[in-house]
Amino acid sequence: MLEWRVFILRIKWCVLGLLTFVHACVSQEIVGHAVVGAERMDMYLPLLEGKRVGLVVNQSSLVKGTHLIDTLLARGVQVVRLFTPEHGLRGQADAGEVVRSGRDGRTGLPVVSLYGKTKKPQPQHLEDIDVVVFDIQDVGARFYTYISTLHYVMEACAEAGIPVVVFDRPNPNGYYVDGPVLDTALRSFVGMHPVPIVYGMTIGEYARMINGEGWLKGGRKAQLHVITLEGYDRCKTYALPVPPSPNLTTLRSVLLYPSLCLLEPTHVSVGRGTEHPFEVYGHPSWTDAPYCFTPRSRPGSKNPKHKGRRCCGYSFVDTPLDSIFAWRKIQLQILIDAYHRMKDHDFFLSDHAFDRIAGTSTLRVQLQEGWDEQRIRQSWHADLEAFKNIRQKYLLYGDCAR
Repeated sequence: MLEWRVFILRIKWCVLGLLTFVHACVSQEIVGHAVVGAERMDMYLPLLEGKRVGLVVNQSSLVKGTHLIDTLLARGVQVVRLFTPEHGLRGQADAGEVVRSGRDGRTGLPVVSLYGKTKKPQPQHLEDIDVVVFDIQDVGARFYTYISTLHYVMEACAEAGIPVVVFDRPNPNGYYVDGPVLDTALRSFVGMHPVPIVYGMTIGEYARMINGEGWLKGGRKAQLHVITLEGYDRCKTYALPVPPSPNLTTLRSVLLYPSLCLLEPTHVSVGRGTEHPFEVYGHPSWTDAPYCFTPRSRPGSKNPKHKGRRCCGYSFVDTPLDSIFAWRKIQLQILIDAYHRMKDHDFFLSDHAFDRIAGTSTLRVQLQEGWDEQRIRQSWHADLEAFKNIRQKYLLYGDCAR
């Protein structure tokens, strides 16, 4: 009898091992690798030789583990000024926290904040610069502010007659297109262009679209050069070498971000102030929900929503990456279910805040009127198809987004 039990146990181990192996293989299939623009020095060093260079960078601006600033200085490039977006040069400031200008403690170079008193480089910031390099990791969601910074950098350089060189990087959410297209009446720094929430483009492609569609002030065009990726496969996602911002700490959180960020302008917590931001969500009143967490003050989230209060809700921490990848759409049902869970329907922090993130007031009204997911999605269809036709003009790599 004992030998039989041992035999059964060994069979179970074998099956478990096989399932683990298969899952690992599937995960490897969905995670790609590409040579980023910053690593293709033969393509861009000739553009910088003998020029005074401004860099728009943050902690994600790496060249095989070395920061782009150090990489260029080591090769004799004359870097004269650094520009930095939301979260700061080293990516440590909270979401929405003002980033101050100053000097980089490591290199002594002057740093101009593009997330403080101004979000656009001023003429005096560019008067001693011959070319500006933009190298920041995007995550492919309209409300992620790095693409707004890109817009203002391109606009300022177009006005000053200065070329912009964009070092392309993979978009981990580049494999699909989804969400309502922005109503430009709601244009803000968390949504500047008539694009859906998930637009399925690399930041280099997006820069081409900003230029080509005449979205810069006065219809100006920047002198744009995109240093392309090598070996990029849009049909895969990409594990990022460093967190692109303080609360997107894992590939899982990056993939969930377009869906869970719709809860940010509501009373529901998305796990800021926990070990799993953008991997969990909940509310203090959902006491019957299966997963509970308590937001605390942490680096990158000093004053999280419901700080110190026990929230209960749902977790994606153990959801396989390939399962999340297979959704290929925003999980709108999360938002619908969360709305209906709020018994008193005190759901939105403010109507306007939600509308800015959604890019439309229509979604809020649809929730309030009880529309189901299929009906809401159908209302996006025509605008999404029109955007996809525009998008096609600016793609640099093969397409599988749908």
